[in-house]
This record gives sequence, structure tokens and C-alpha cells, in this order.
Amino acid sequence: MNIIKSTIRCFIQVVCLTTLFIANSHAAVEPGSTSPEAAQMPQNSIESVDYAALQNGKFLITLKLKHALKNPPAGFAVNNPPRIALDLPDTANTLGKNTINIGEGVLRNLNIVQAGSRTRLVINLTKPAGYETKIAGDTLLITLQGTESTGVTSNVSAKFAEAPPGSQKHALRDVDFRRGKGGEGRVVVDLSDANTGIDIRTEGKSIVVEFINTTLPRNLERKLDVVDFGTPVQTVSTFGHGNNARLVIEPKGLWEHSAYQTDHQFILDVKPIVEDSSKLVQGTKAGYSGEKLSLDFQNIETRTLLAVLADFAEMNVVISDSVRSSTTLRLKDVPWDQALDITLKQSGLSMRKSGNVIMIAPSEELATKEKLELEAKQQISELEQLRTETFQLKYTKAESFQKILADDKQKILSKRGSAVWDPRTNMLFIQDTPAKLEDVRKLINQIDIPVRQVMIEARIVEASDTFSRALGARLGFQDHGSITGTNQRAMVGGQLEAPGYGTGQAATIPTYSPQGMNVNLPAKSSSGTAGVLSMILFQSNATRFLNLELSALQADGKGKIISNPRVLTSDQSEAVIEDGTEIPYLQASSSGSTSVSFKKAVLSLKVKPQITPDDNIIMDLKVNKDSRGVDTVAGPAINTKQITTQVLVENGGTVVIGGIFNQEESTTVTKVPLLGDIPVLGFMFRNTDKRDDKRELLVFVTPKILKESLNLR
Repeated sequence: MNIIKSTIRCFIQVVCLTTLFIANSHAAVEPGSTSPEAAQMPQNSIESVDYAALQNGKFLITLKLKHALKNPPAGFAVNNPPRIALDLPDTANTLGKNTINIGEGVLRNLNIVQAGSRTRLVINLTKPAGYETKIAGDTLLITLQGTESTGVTSNVSAKFAEAPPGSQKHALRDVDFRRGKGGEGRVVVDLSDANTGIDIRTEGKSIVVEFINTTLPRNLERKLDVVDFGTPVQTVSTFGHGNNARLVIEPKGLWEHSAYQTDHQFILDVKPIVEDSSKLVQGTKAGYSGEKLSLDFQNIETRTLLAVLADFAEMNVVISDSVRSSTTLRLKDVPWDQALDITLKQSGLSMRKSGNVIMIAPSEELATKEKLELEAKQQISELEQLRTETFQLKYTKAESFQKILADDKQKILSKRGSAVWDPRTNMLFIQDTPAKLEDVRKLINQIDIPVRQVMIEARIVEASDTFSRALGARLGFQDHGSITGTNQRAMVGGQLEAPGYGTGQAATIPTYSPQGMNVNLPAKSSSGTAGVLSMILFQSNATRFLNLELSALQADGKGKIISNPRVLTSDQSEAVIEDGTEIPYLQASSSGSTSVSFKKAVLSLKVKPQITPDDNIIMDLKVNKDSRGVDTVAGPAINTKQITTQVLVENGGTVVIGGIFNQEESTTVTKVPLLGDIPVLGFMFRNTDKRDDKRELLVFVTPKILKESLNLR
């Protein structure tokens, strides 16, 4: 039996490292700008890499460069999986390969990745280890600390970025806390420069970040209570510690952390881990994440193999006496949890994890035991004494909650359970077993909560732009001879009136009649009254008249009407608001009698909001903008403008749910045939009316979730 036990964890693949490296490189460049490192070829390059084992478990890595580095490279260390990353600016990889396998001591291999003008050296380890960097001419020396030098301690320390030599003082500009999309707590620290040395370690249940030789402004010496963010982080404390600035993060529960730096910004994420009782190794990574091992067995008993895996993983295992099979397997560099899973599947076994103890038995045996346990629990529940409890509901109606409990299709209570409610006090009385009562109590705590309020504001904007122009003329000619004597008279388009005419008395010379126009085409428009210019030519004895009257009108109007209905309602409750009039009209019935009916001409907003878990709002909307139209035999007509739709809007956002644009252009010419077509003089024999009207309707909707107050302002 040859067991090669290794303590190598999963390392980051070259592709992932390249992606992370490029992302960090791009994050340091402002959008729209050109990176100075990408604008020129690297001046330095890696010529060779060598390594050697030292005493006390230490390991030395030597990088031969084309030119000497000005400052030690910045880098960071991660504990799970254990690795160290160093960034070499303005340096190219001329080795012709990206991976160097070593497999000695704490060192597994080296990954060298170039992105643009930078090169990142990633040192994959078998366990977390500290490191030191030193520049010796054109050589970079990296010393890895072994287990003998670090000793046994409960605190895990990692040097994120080593401070360059010299007495340069650094400073923290700002310390901020945010919640990530995945529920992680994110601490963002703005640094004065990218050469700040950073040490990260865990002390007990806290994460300590030390900024080497760094000053802290007085306004940043504080303790932030970030419990309300809903992340694993409870508090973030920042204070000075000697010549350094210290950041202490206190999480709770199961968590894991990761850190990275982009130029002047240091970011540390604390991610929550949801404990899964079925998983042997807790963590957020998918697949198998146990320490790797190599196995080579020929016809070994399954009980013995399981004992070997238990010793390797240092776990508590209980193996059933019915496990009698044997197996043959050969595995190389396989996570131990995957090796255990393979062994169980090959032998037809299953496991159940209870705390830190794993029970292993044939699948049928475990299924039988679980069935017996469930049957025993069911018998106990059928014989268990019933209890009665009273629940005071605050926000939910007891009647609706009682219907949920008494639903026959999906019962929450047991067969012997019952629930009644009192409408006067809104109390619920439930009789059932203690276990069911506890389930009901949890359900009430989830349902009986204040309903969130939403204020919906709509803006209905009506804009109009009207233009009209009218031009017309009136023309007449009259020739009145003496009525006595020759009785000569001539008139075109007029009427002749004289005092005494038709009464038997002597008639005098007739006066001018303004109705005597043979061309009567004045300018007319609904926009206003036209201006008139009149000219009259006549003789000295006033017997001949030439009348010319020009009328013209130009109107230009602009208008805007804004209607702003607002309504407050609760989540998933319909609300209606109206403003307008009800118009009465007579309606005939089948018997011949008449009755008074009403038609609405209102501005109305009908909405039913639904708040999503991410604080967006889904709305079923119906907006009406009605006005009275013309009167008909059946009653008044209603000019209506209506929008019915469903939209998804972010909290506080504004969306245009619809719009109507109308444009009306018309030109009307009224003229005397032939005469109206005469050049220049034809305007006296025609009337021209030109209109250009534009109207636009837009509807805006803005929903807001009210969390603290119910104020419509």
C-alpha cells in the first residue's frame, strides 16, 4: 500500500489569472483615456527564473531581469487557495512559457502572465506562507517562509503589498463601506499612492488590515456600524497604530474574504457562506474543494479505505457493520471529498452528515432508518397533546390568514389542528401540536408585516402650436345718375337707396350704401378678427363710387397644459383618482319616458403597483384625459385620450408611457373664376386661408416607495 498524502489545494488556472490581471489593469485607466503602459513597449523583461530550498523550510525564488527594478513589486496574498501574486510594471515575459512546475516544500508551481506592459508572477502554494522581496542589482529575490519559521498560531497573516524601502509617508484618503450584488460586504479604502505597504491577517474572528507607515486623518478615526447593510460584516473600525493605520473588520457567521488593489484603491470583500449540511467542505466554490491526495490500492476493503480518508481529512466517521465490500482504485491529485464520493458510489453506499460526524452505510439501510424515524415522528404527532395559542395580528386580517391555514388543498395545520378568528379584536386562536404552533408562529412573523406604500405621480403634458393666415378683399362699383330728368343710373353689386324714392315724393341724390360690393370675399378666421383697409373713390357730385376693402389676419399661438395627478396606495392594491365633471343629458327609455343620465369627462389615474424584491415597481396603469365634445341627439360626445399599459420602473425613476402627436395643415382659396387667377390684381378677387396646427400629448409616470413617511410632497 502506497499512500502519497499531499496538502495541495486548488490553484487558480492561468486563464482566470489572466482575466483578473487584465481587469485590474483596465480598472486603473479612466474611461476614454489611453494607458501610458499600453502606449509603449515594456522596457524591462524576465530573462530567467531559478529556485532553491533553504533551511528551516524556507524557499528562495530568483528572477533575473534585463534591468534592475526601481522599487519592490506590489503584490497580494490569498489564503484560500493559498497563493502570492506580484506585479512587475513595464516588464515583459520572454521565457517562452507561462507555467513552471516545482512541487517542492510549500511551493507547487509558478504562473507568469503578461497583460499589456505588465507581468504578474503568481506563486501557488500548498499552504499559506509569508514572503519577503529584495532587490539585488538586476535580480529580484523572493523568500518564502516555511512552517518552521511561522510556528503554530491561530492567526493567519498575509503580506498584501510590501512597502518600498525609504521613509516615505503614506496616507489614507477615505474609508467607505458598500454592499455588493451578492450580499458581500465591501470595504473600499482610497490610498494616497499605489506604493503603500499592506498586511492582512485574521485575529480570532476579525480581519485586521495594516497599512505600513501610513497616517490616518482625524476625521477617519471612527467605528462604522454596518449591521443594517445585511452583510456578514458587523463593524468597521479605523484607527492609528504607531506609525501605521489599522483597519479592523468584524464579521459574523460563516464567511470568506478576498482582497485586491487597483492603483490608489484597496478593496476587501467579505462574502457569506451558507452552510450546507450535505457538503463535506464549506465554501462558495462549486465542485470539490478538499485537499488533494493520491491513492493506489489493489482489492482493499472499503472500511479500510474509508478509515484512510477519514484520517487524511481529520473527520469523524461512523461506518455501518454491513459495509463488507472491497475496491480497487488509483487516483492522482484528486480532492479528498471527490475520492470519498467516488468510493461511496462504487460501493453503493450513502452518507449523512450531522454536525462534524459523518455516518456511512448502504443506501437501502439509511433509507430504511430514515423511514422508520419519520413514521415514529408521525405517530408521536398523532398522539401528542394539543395546545391552544392566541395570536394578535397587527397588519393582516385574521379572516384572510385563517383561510390560508384552513385550505384543504394545502394544509398547514395537522389533521387534528383547527383555527378560528375574532373579527372584533383581529385575533387568531389556533389549536394544534407544539411543533405546528411553532411553524404557524414563524409564518405569522413573515406575513404579518407592514405593507409597503407607493406614491405614483403622473404628469400629462399637452402642448399646442397654432398658426393661421387669412387674406381677402371686397370690391364694388356704383354709378348713380339723376333720378329726375334723364333717369340715368348704373350699379354693379350694390343697392340703390334714396330718400323719398317709391313714396311719391321727389327723390334726392342717393347716398353710398356699404353693402354695394360686387366681390364679397373678406378674410375670416376662428382665431380672431381680421384687420380691414378700405378705400373709396367718387366724383365731386358723388354719383360714381369705386369701393375697395382689403382684410388680412395672421394669428400665432402657443400653449401648454400640465396635469399632475398623484395617488398613494399600498403594494398590490389598486388606486383611482379623478378630477373633472359629470355631464347630464336626457335619455329616452323603451316606454317613451325620459331619464337623466350622466357622462364623465374627467382626468383620471388608475394604478395597481407591485414592488419587486430588488425595489423596482411593476405598475398596471390606465390614464384618461377626457373633455366634452359636440352635442349630439343621443347626448354630448366625449373627447377621450387614454393609455392602458404595464411597465417596470425603478424606484424614483421616471418613464414616458405614451405620447400622441397631431399636425394639421390646410390651405383654402375662395375666388372669382378667371378674375381670381389674374396676376397681381387677382388678389382682389380671391380669399386665402392658411392653417398649420400642431398638438402633442405626453404622459410621464414616476413611482416612489415610501419607507419612513406617508407624505405626498
